Amino acid sequence: MSTKTIAILATLDTKAEEAAYVKERIEAHGGRALLVDIGIVGTPGLPADVDRATVVAAGGGDLASLLGNPTRQAAAPFVSAGATKLLLEAIEAGRVDGVIAMGGTQGSSSCGAILQALPYGLPKVLVSTVASGDTAPFIGIKDICMVPSVGDLLGLNPFTRRILANAAGAVWGMTEAADAPIAPRGDKPVIGMTNLGVLTEGAMRAVARFQEKGYEVIVFHAVGSGGLAMEQMMKEGIIGAVFDYAMGEIADEMFDGLRGASPERLTVAGKLGLPQVIVPGGCEHLGLLVEPNQVPDEWKDHQMVFHTPIVFVPRLDAERWCRVAQEIADRLAASTTGRCTMMLPLDGTSRYCIEGGELRNPELDAVFFEYMKQALPETVECRELDAAAEDPVFVDACVDRLIELIES
Repeated sequence: MSTKTIAILATLDTKAEEAAYVKERIEAHGGRALLVDIGIVGTPGLPADVDRATVVAAGGGDLASLLGNPTRQAAAPFVSAGATKLLLEAIEAGRVDGVIAMGGTQGSSSCGAILQALPYGLPKVLVSTVASGDTAPFIGIKDICMVPSVGDLLGLNPFTRRILANAAGAVWGMTEAADAPIAPRGDKPVIGMTNLGVLTEGAMRAVARFQEKGYEVIVFHAVGSGGLAMEQMMKEGIIGAVFDYAMGEIADEMFDGLRGASPERLTVAGKLGLPQVIVPGGCEHLGLLVEPNQVPDEWKDHQMVFHTPIVFVPRLDAERWCRVAQEIADRLAASTTGRCTMMLPLDGTSRYCIEGGELRNPELDAVFFEYMKQALPETVECRELDAAAEDPVFVDACVDRLIELIES
């Protein structure tokens, strides 16, 4: 068995002592450590395996020029691009098996951007002073393990040594799981699927039906990060077919809700030519963060419900909901050339809209479905079923159609 290599990202002018200790711990586990210096200004406290000049050059910059008027702001793009390029090349060549990084606010920002560019499944650990509260800017949609340093990273002490030892042990332990690669067990593609809580019963049925047919499914909570992660996995070749069951991310993006994604959402599968079945599930309402049980004035004349005391759910009116339909159609028109079916559940796009549901409104549903049918491009097949989105007959039809697209 070959010895595994862990890359250590650190600013060796300010974090040399910590980096040296992490290197010592990796080697104590029997591994190799690859020190990558992402500092710029100060003198490195120990030699790097990949020095800062090499990193900056790989990012398209020149260290001597940067040192003429050194600022972190000017250097950061070259350091981030260079470290990312060098690590991706080493990972592709099998020379790096995991990455551990460390830093404060600036270091965590730089290291987080680099780690987010690395493949899913590769062990990634970030020891950080800001690993509390909102960590989304540092993690994004990637599988990064962020470890709170608790104390500041300013030299070693009994507590910091233990935290760094734990982090080094964590990244080393992750490399021992290399026998569980992200790959389908058979010859059928992995299916990516979105879901929302108001569609979960249907999602569970769909997963079971796909599994019966020999397909594995990765389900994503469609709250912004979920849909974007699914599409990133398409780009990385992990996902080969798509059941986009939940479209609330489009509505929330348009109207400032919690689940908003990005303008790229719903375009990746089409550009890659992947088979996809789409359902406008959950796009009839928004998810808005509010003070507990407080209804915003703008929405007081709408149908509404509280998903939780602080997540307010208003139903969109006809004008707004048709704008969502148009946005979905426009994104598909700009990206999809075929192998795509839109499935319309005429009896309700989520559990909120079925008979007895808090947001039930068949007349509004009819306006939306008619608009959607007219707006969709010719490259997207449209099928209607007189059923709700979670009804077994509708879910089964979606599953069967996607399998047809995959196997045709």
